[in-house]
Amino acid sequence: MSHDPTVNAGDIARLAGVGRAAVSNWRRRHDDFPQPIGGTANQPLFSLRQVESWLRRYGKSYQVSLGDRVWQRLKAAGDLRLGRLVAQAGTLLTSGESELEPELAGLVSELAERHGALTAYEFLCERYLEAHSRQLSVTRHDVAELMLRLVRADGATVLDPACGVGTLLLPPPGAAERSEAVPGDPAPAEGDDPPPGRGRPARVLGQELSETSAAITAARLRLRGIQADIVAGDSMRLDGFPEVKADAVVCDPPFNERAWGYEELTGDPRWEHGLPPRGEPELAWVQHCLTHVRPGGLVAVLMPPAAASRKAGRRIRANLLRAGALRAVVALPGSDLWLLRRPRAGERPPSEVLILDATADLAPVEPAWLAYLDDRSDQTVRIIDLLADEVDMTPARHQRRDDVGRAFAQARDRFLAAAAVPPDLKVLDQPLDQPSTTLGDLIKEGLVSTSQAPPKMAADGGDVAVLTADDVLRGSAPSGLTSMQPGLIVIRPGDVVASYSGVRVIADGGAVLGPHLTLYRVDARRLDPDFLAGFLRAAGGRVTTGSSRFDVRRTRVPRLSLKEQKAYGEAFRQLAVLEDALRETSTLGRTLIRLGLDGLADGHLHPQS
Repeated sequence: MSHDPTVNAGDIARLAGVGRAAVSNWRRRHDDFPQPIGGTANQPLFSLRQVESWLRRYGKSYQVSLGDRVWQRLKAAGDLRLGRLVAQAGTLLTSGESELEPELAGLVSELAERHGALTAYEFLCERYLEAHSRQLSVTRHDVAELMLRLVRADGATVLDPACGVGTLLLPPPGAAERSEAVPGDPAPAEGDDPPPGRGRPARVLGQELSETSAAITAARLRLRGIQADIVAGDSMRLDGFPEVKADAVVCDPPFNERAWGYEELTGDPRWEHGLPPRGEPELAWVQHCLTHVRPGGLVAVLMPPAAASRKAGRRIRANLLRAGALRAVVALPGSDLWLLRRPRAGERPPSEVLILDATADLAPVEPAWLAYLDDRSDQTVRIIDLLADEVDMTPARHQRRDDVGRAFAQARDRFLAAAAVPPDLKVLDQPLDQPSTTLGDLIKEGLVSTSQAPPKMAADGGDVAVLTADDVLRGSAPSGLTSMQPGLIVIRPGDVVASYSGVRVIADGGAVLGPHLTLYRVDARRLDPDFLAGFLRAAGGRVTTGSSRFDVRRTRVPRLSLKEQKAYGEAFRQLAVLEDALRETSTLGRTLIRLGLDGLADGHLHPQS
């Protein structure tokens, strides 16, 4: 590979341990700063070698980690080849065979030897997804984990016929480390419901139109020790698993894909509930998924919200309800989740369907689904009422009318209470030139100690509260559970906890540190925890893209008095509060608008005089 590795402004900021604004200042103030050699006016690319030379010449501290060097070498091939090279890196790490040129293959192997094959490959995958975020649709991790739990995927054979880069097939953090059924567990009998599991599927099947994405998915699963069969191809036109009946199917299909094969597939036997209209490809995916699940098996499919009410799909929705196949429609942020169950022969269909609005909070979904399966739900709608109307299953429409006014008032109060203001910061003409150190040096000096959870720790059952990576991201209370075991790290107030995607200063201790988290415990007599957390967050990509595994200790921190640290720390804390408030008000705002529209339209709300 003869291309000169390139970096963008964000990469330079990450390497030099500064903000993007500092890079912009360097470009304006220094005539000899390297000129772009590619990219666009808004997203210029610079030669990595020229940038390194410039940083050395001006005495700027920088560090190109091994992970960054591998990534920049991959990027140098250009966007069109980048995905293929990431896939080939996965092949190298899983089979030892690769088409990568020898020098790059050596760097990838060195990265895996230093940090572990799985960690190294996830680093490359996360950088790839970040670079192609507009081209690649990736299911939200919390939604993906919820879907797997709802279909009881643990210990089962799971199929995703539109698997992308494998997000829906990856076991959640803390899942039990196993790829086969637990010895001694009985195999499910024909017709049995999938058994509750121990943390991950026993076997994974996936199909993806893109050969590159299929190869990346296969590598991600195999590096986790999961038995996986991933094929490339068009699931609609060329089904890769025509005879398979899985225990569970999960799917996040492409929305509004008009060229899905309507003309070629008019007489396809999969359409047992009706031929999907040309403009309703999602209803084709629903029936495709049902075809591939065994009797009693569960299906979770993400759908566009309009699919619950569009006139063209009314007949198929009605047939799915009559057959007892469609069991729940749950509104999520940006999409709906349809939960289906393939009826057994001779089984009496249910008389009610679960319809739930979870746009504000995913937490109630699983309890509501379990209650529905146990015939004790109070959030159902009679199927006969839906069939007599427009078969409109939009969750907002079925909000209990007597609850609208109360729900609006509660949402409004929560929205107003969540408001926050940014810190009052002084604007400087020139950035401060302060003496600084690194996190690694602070650790050596005894100002900071670090800890991680025990290897292979599970957070999916037990009686000990666990702080998970998602809890850190959302700023929520510990949601995981584990059993008492050696090596657990009990979190104290004032500890700084960092994940791939977030950094938090812990206010309340007592829980234990979860998988994929790092705890930084400061000497409060000399170092303010909010001050440290703020500079970890400001490091940007090193913490949020997973590269913290490689270079987070090189994060630069100013050397300031404790009094000055506390002033910075308070500003960083206010920004964290503002971020949480914006996240909460965004969700509450959507709920408030919907409830306001419903309440004004049906008479439960009235404008103030």
